Amino acid sequence: MTATDPSPLPRAVLVGVDFGAGAAFDASLDELALLAQSAGDDPVARIIARRRAPDAALFVGSGKADEIKLIVAEHGAQCVIFDQALGPAQQRNLERHLGVEVLDRTALILEIFAARARSHEGKLQVELARLQYLSTRLVRRWSHLERQRGGVGLRGGPGETQIELDKRMIVVRIKAVKERLDKVKRQRGTQRKARERQGTFRVSLVGYTNAGKSTLFNALVKAQTYAADQLFATLDTTTRQMYLEDAQRSVSLSDTVGFIRALPHTLVDAFQATLQEAIDADLLLHVVDAASPFWLEQIREVQRVLHEIGAGEVPQVLVFNKLDAMDAAQRPRVLGDAYELEPGLVVPRWFVSARSGEGLASVRHLIAQAALNQERLGVSQRPDPRFDPDRGEVSPVEVDAESDDMTPEWVDSLHTSSST
Repeated sequence: MTATDPSPLPRAVLVGVDFGAGAAFDASLDELALLAQSAGDDPVARIIARRRAPDAALFVGSGKADEIKLIVAEHGAQCVIFDQALGPAQQRNLERHLGVEVLDRTALILEIFAARARSHEGKLQVELARLQYLSTRLVRRWSHLERQRGGVGLRGGPGETQIELDKRMIVVRIKAVKERLDKVKRQRGTQRKARERQGTFRVSLVGYTNAGKSTLFNALVKAQTYAADQLFATLDTTTRQMYLEDAQRSVSLSDTVGFIRALPHTLVDAFQATLQEAIDADLLLHVVDAASPFWLEQIREVQRVLHEIGAGEVPQVLVFNKLDAMDAAQRPRVLGDAYELEPGLVVPRWFVSARSGEGLASVRHLIAQAALNQERLGVSQRPDPRFDPDRGEVSPVEVDAESDDMTPEWVDSLHTSSST
């Protein structure tokens, strides 16, 4: 870089550690690179390490740490980002060893959330998550302020260390933010009770980040919420009324925050008020990026988080989005079929393009049928007889997505199975 470079982005070196079978690991580090770009960094190098267990001091061991230091110097990087969570002492030791800022996956996601939060509620939730994360990071970072002494001529006691003061301030702030979030949660609860009294059928969009939930939301309700091809473009829950001509009534549709692999527990806890929309929904539209080569892993991660927050039993419809981005050879023969989401759990699946509008009429019709029946649609607790274990899914059923009569027989069978 030269002095004439126009505000270059901070350069980051990405590091992933493979701990063998049973541990989540992305060999390509593509998702971490997208996260880094979303946070405003420029990933200039990627390093893969393999270990049986994390090193207690440097996480990757001294040899690999020296290699990372050389690559940082070679590329003039300003920070190193690890794809796994680091302990406070490991992070401090790595920063001293490498001479640059060190972030882990959790800190990176928190930075993105802090930059994207727009509403008062969203900012409070992000602040709470960051404070809870920071409270574990105060590991002797102020050794030059080791102790506060008494006045002149007084021997005095050791007093409070700087770390203890900071921890006390953080604890006080966490308590204040939680109280304010509780107030927001009560307000949301009042709004939900009002919708319940009105008999409003509630639908929530859930899914992996960047699956196209906000674009689908805008297409269904003709809204203008922010949508972009980036991770965590939407953090704040938005709810709109959607009129369904087939049902001659309106339903509420909510766009929620996206999930991601290894989503920090502090964020899951902090965003409980936002995620409550998914918990209290009558139907979940589980949006999947059909063009992603990792769509199966992303579905599993979303299911894990849904069970973690208590929304695992809410009926779902799989909406495979980005049909327009799929190669011609990958496009499905039919737009509608059924899919075994979990062992013994068969749900409807639709392929759509939120951008072009293809297949959206089918989704509206299915929501209308659910609203008319006022029951939890689309879950079969028994294995579907058409399930093909070799393919890992239910055999597709011919559905004309643009026909006026879009009530396939398999939807009726799912109604029956769910009621039994």
